Amino acid sequence: MAAPAILVVEDDDAIGEGLVRVLGGHGYTVTRVSTGGAVPRAAGPDVGLVILDLGLPDIDGIEVCRRLRATRSDVAILILSARDQELDIVAGLDAGADDYLQKPFKLSELLARVRAQLRRGAGDPAIGTLEAGAVTLDLAARRAFSAGDEVHLRPKEFDLLALLVSEAGRVVTRERIMSAVWDTEWMGSTKTLDMHVVSLRQKFGAATITTLRGVGYRFEAE
Repeated sequence: MAAPAILVVEDDDAIGEGLVRVLGGHGYTVTRVSTGGAVPRAAGPDVGLVILDLGLPDIDGIEVCRRLRATRSDVAILILSARDQELDIVAGLDAGADDYLQKPFKLSELLARVRAQLRRGAGDPAIGTLEAGAVTLDLAARRAFSAGDEVHLRPKEFDLLALLVSEAGRVVTRERIMSAVWDTEWMGSTKTLDMHVVSLRQKFGAATITTLRGVGYRFEAE
């Protein structure tokens, strides 16, 4: 099976063409569009990751992210933007993005984020399923169920939940989560992680995941 393709949504030619060149040089199949309106047609089923700039000329990137997530629950979305306000970051994650990288950025960090977003599965696929409380995860099919009802998750939501469920009843540190799910060392801010936990609580119940302040999170096995 071919590796998932990458769609770059960037109106700045210098940045957009640079991303296509760098990612293509690392073996990825890359397509670039420069407007939000072109995303629906370009984000076909072969696209596994969308690198999305927020400052697009026709549609705000946050709205593009929201529309894309509504139609493609399986695609990973990495927001790339010069906006550095916390509200913008939260808005992007709340709109459905899986991660946020601020411009200017190091290519090594971008490539690490890309690898993390395209990677699938936090647990060992050979296990087949994970269960804790009312939650069941089919690792091979990447499907989640709560009391028998399927719950649709974004890629990183599934990875995060799989890690927490695999350690049900035990605390998983922020450092370990960032390394296992986002393939990055914890450098202070974990807003991406926190927003994903908020989303999982909304889908599975507030009491499902407990916060251990300054340490990490624990999935309650009941």
